[in-house]
Amino acid sequence: MHVFLAPLALLLERLFGYPMPVYKAIRHPVVWMGALLDWLDKTLNKGTHQRLKGVLALLILLAVTAAITVAIHLGLSLIPFGWVIEAILATTLLAQKELARAVRAVADALDTSLEAGRRQVSQIVGRDPEILDSAGVSRAAIESLAESTSDGVIAPLFWLVLGGLPGIALYKAINTADSMIGHKTERHLQFGWAAARLDDLVNWLPARLSALLVAGAAFWVTGAEAEKAWTTALRDARKHASPNAGWPEAAFAGALGYSLGGPRSYAGETIDLPSLGTGRRDLGPADIRNALALYGMVLNLALGIALAIAVLLYR
Repeated sequence: MHVFLAPLALLLERLFGYPMPVYKAIRHPVVWMGALLDWLDKTLNKGTHQRLKGVLALLILLAVTAAITVAIHLGLSLIPFGWVIEAILATTLLAQKELARAVRAVADALDTSLEAGRRQVSQIVGRDPEILDSAGVSRAAIESLAESTSDGVIAPLFWLVLGGLPGIALYKAINTADSMIGHKTERHLQFGWAAARLDDLVNWLPARLSALLVAGAAFWVTGAEAEKAWTTALRDARKHASPNAGWPEAAFAGALGYSLGGPRSYAGETIDLPSLGTGRRDLGPADIRNALALYGMVLNLALGIALAIAVLLYR
């Protein structure tokens, strides 16, 4: 694996994202993974021994993903500058550009009207949008940005550095499985058990690294506080229902002086969740843009670190 694979992939994806013409022509690797998992869910998730069948479904997904990506990696290693092609392929499994676009669209929509903001935020969160006020829409967008900074950018980058194209692809397969079947619903409580537990495991270190990166990035963002980012993460991350999502969310809240989390409504049912951070809750479009500025600096810092590691290894 070439040492400059990860920083090149990170740079290219940030600049170009996943081109829409390509998506329209062949869809996206995560869509392919989802289609396979949907078939496995419909085929295996019935009768008894659902937990065991869920383990089998996950193993099949990972085996198919590994077989394809290892074959691609080995094939590209035989040709000059094959690692550049591997980096281009790896960009499909990062989400820097699309995440920023989706969150910025919420801020822009809120500038137009509350109803437009609700419609836009419903594209990135699962909570009931119709009961959200402007502050609720803003918090939802920032919370999504914070959590996705970890599982959409830093965690894939982490596994790309460690395992190249197969590493990042296997991570995305696990993450996709968790998002599709790792829910505590009657249908998936047992069948999705393995996906949820494995997703927790592969995100454990990246989530904490994400909080550190947020704290580091806060040094370079006007109005952000690096020390509060880290101390808030240490204090409040454990309050989150997820063992990992609380770390980047609490770090963002502390850095920007916000209070995130709190009660949310899903399918008409209100869930009382703890707050992360002790700052303002009355947030608006400008606060979303402040969070995006911090996010951009996190990306700069991640790219700088990836490049520094590559240079040191190259020597």
